[in-house]
Amino acid sequence: MSTLELSSIVIMSIFYAIVGIKHFTNPLWFVKIVPPVLPYKFALVYISGFFEIVFGVLLLFPTLRHVAGWGLILLLIAIFPANIYLAQTNGAALNTTPLIAWGRLPFQLVFIAIAYWHTKL
Repeated sequence: MSTLELSSIVIMSIFYAIVGIKHFTNPLWFVKIVPPVLPYKFALVYISGFFEIVFGVLLLFPTLRHVAGWGLILLLIAIFPANIYLAQTNGAALNTTPLIAWGRLPFQLVFIAIAYWHTKL
C-alpha cells in the first residue's frame, strides 16, 4: 500500500470519526440542516453519526475496508438531502455563506469517490 493510500485511509477514518462524534456532542448543528419534510430529526442525526463513527473505524481494518467504503457511499447518499437543503437556504440554515452552502454539494461527490476508491484498497 502506498503512502498516499494509507494517508487517505487514516485521514478519512479520523475525519468520519470526529464528525460522527460531533453528531452526539452538538446534534442541534446537524438538526438545522435536516430537511423540514423529514421527521425524527434528532434520531436521524444520531443514526447518521453512529454510522459515520462505525464506518470510519472500519476503514482502518483491511478485511472490512470494502464494507466500510460501501457503507460510507450509502451514508453519503442518504445525507445528501441535508446538503441540498442547506444550499436551498443559501446557507441560512447554518448561518453560513451561499458559497459555502453550494460548495458543499460537489464535495459530497468527492467524498463518495474517495469512499469508492477505499473499497478497492
